[in-house]
Amino acid sequence: MRRPQLRIRRTRRGRFELRLPPQERDVLRTLPGQLRDLLATDDPSLVRLRPPAYAQDPEAEEEYRHLVGEDLTAARLRALEVMERTVDARELDEEELSAWLGALNDLRLVLGTRLEVSEDTDIFDIPPEDPIAAQYAVYAYLGWLQEQAVEALAPGLRT
Repeated sequence: MRRPQLRIRRTRRGRFELRLPPQERDVLRTLPGQLRDLLATDDPSLVRLRPPAYAQDPEAEEEYRHLVGEDLTAARLRALEVMERTVDARELDEEELSAWLGALNDLRLVLGTRLEVSEDTDIFDIPPEDPIAAQYAVYAYLGWLQEQAVEALAPGLRT
């Protein structure tokens, strides 16, 4: 079995090459807008992006949401904008790839919540004829790209 070609790799110049085939870029082009629209709602699938900080204290929770909620959403929107703007790029700089990593993570968390993925879920056991098999495939793909982004960024991280 042949191992799939890496889609993200660090170049010798310290940039990051995106080796995404057109059909993968097409998929990635549609996702940020979908999440942006969802972020403007109270959709339950956003629970992993907005976990309660003070679950036992509604008043403190409301104050926390008021203080940081807009900033967290704005940061997510910036990451999605970078992904949209650079989805056709051949190379990214470290800041752009970091934004991609955040966007990939958010997309994967929301999709995983919608699919009710848990530690016990084997996403590769979903039969291809299952009506939501394509969503599981996107979930797996996002995780694969996320892993590559982390590995590409890792040598540049300071401990």
